[in-house]
Amino acid sequence: MNSHRDNPDPASPAAARWLARASFLAVLATAAVLLVFAGLDTLTLLIAAVGTIAIVIVALYWFLSARGVVRWVSLAALIVAPLVFLGLLVRASLLWVVLASIVLLMISGICARSALRRDNAAAAMPERGASPPEHAFLVMNPRSGGGKVGKFDLKKRAEALGAEVALLDGHGIVDVAALTRDAVERGADLLGVAGGDGTQALVAGIAAEHDLPYLVISAGTRNHFAGDLGLDLDDPAKCLDALVDGTEIRVDLGEIDGRTFVNNASFGAYAEVVQSPEYRDDKRGTMLRMLPDLIGNHRGAGLRVRAGNMTIDNPQAVLISNGPYETRDLAGLGHRPRIDCGVLGMVTISVDSTRDALGLLRRTRQRGLTQHTIDAVVIEADAPEIPVGVDGEALVFPTPVRCTIKPGALRVLVPRERPGIHRPRTRVDWVRLRELSVPGCMRR
Repeated sequence: MNSHRDNPDPASPAAARWLARASFLAVLATAAVLLVFAGLDTLTLLIAAVGTIAIVIVALYWFLSARGVVRWVSLAALIVAPLVFLGLLVRASLLWVVLASIVLLMISGICARSALRRDNAAAAMPERGASPPEHAFLVMNPRSGGGKVGKFDLKKRAEALGAEVALLDGHGIVDVAALTRDAVERGADLLGVAGGDGTQALVAGIAAEHDLPYLVISAGTRNHFAGDLGLDLDDPAKCLDALVDGTEIRVDLGEIDGRTFVNNASFGAYAEVVQSPEYRDDKRGTMLRMLPDLIGNHRGAGLRVRAGNMTIDNPQAVLISNGPYETRDLAGLGHRPRIDCGVLGMVTISVDSTRDALGLLRRTRQRGLTQHTIDAVVIEADAPEIPVGVDGEALVFPTPVRCTIKPGALRVLVPRERPGIHRPRTRVDWVRLRELSVPGCMRR
């Protein structure tokens, strides 16, 4: 297992500078190859290449966003256009020139990404030492995650480490909040949950209220919160290592009308997916299958989003998250690189048809999409109450609904050694690359 820390190489600044230079040199070499060996044919070659790329982009868009005959005609264009361009290259004896140029551009891209990765590697969330708890209180749901509590013998392992475990295996509904508050009154100095994110959020709110450290055990189905903390999702028992060798990090909590959420709150079509009976068994599949049609044919309450000086009228779907998700994640199914930045993430979708919604999810279009970071938002509606999905739980809230962020509210105890958090792909920033390659342009 790799350490959770993501410390950069001490030689990273110098390495980034030389990689940036190599990236620019590869671009210059590409231009030289085209000019020297293609000569006067360079302009014709470029026009043909641009035309082919334009045809491919348009065909790909229609293939992804259309259905029926149009989709298959687009597929044919996707295949035929590159073949025609290849034939022209062979006839003009320029194939090797193009292949060499492609290789040089690939080298440029690899060097650019490596340089920026070293330069802009996201720092790990700050950690501090922590003493082992003396009276840990853990809530465990044996039904979560297909029975992971029993499969990994979590109750027995936790008790062997001195923790008190409340197993939610009885009949009827258990008041987890009352159970947890009673443990706090009896002197619990750590609270934790082995279960789904809904239960995680409930107990995390109580831990934050009393400024107690909190332990996340990845025994749910999707374990979004645990994944963003860098915990082991394959073996939840390893999360218990924090009880004897842990380190503490401070993370944010979202709040919706006084209720805590650790991941997100969803409105409109998003919330309709969460209300579906199939959602609990297959969250990702149900979201991707249902969301385009629900957005395109949404007939629920009309929504209005107010955040600061911004107002968005009649979005079909709104997702408010505890920290922003990666830019390409419109459904809240991926990861948040950090959850300690003190802001909410907000995604809204406003489209006219199912095809447009499908285009947004497949990233073939941008119109109708907004993505922002905010510290508070109010969701208004033309109905007295609306369905809301809160950390995957289907709920109903009276309107208007207010979401806020509580920066650094939760002290999370995590194992000193854990797999680590997911990092977003590095985007190529040529302005920053120029600054890296020329010492006089280096930022301070």
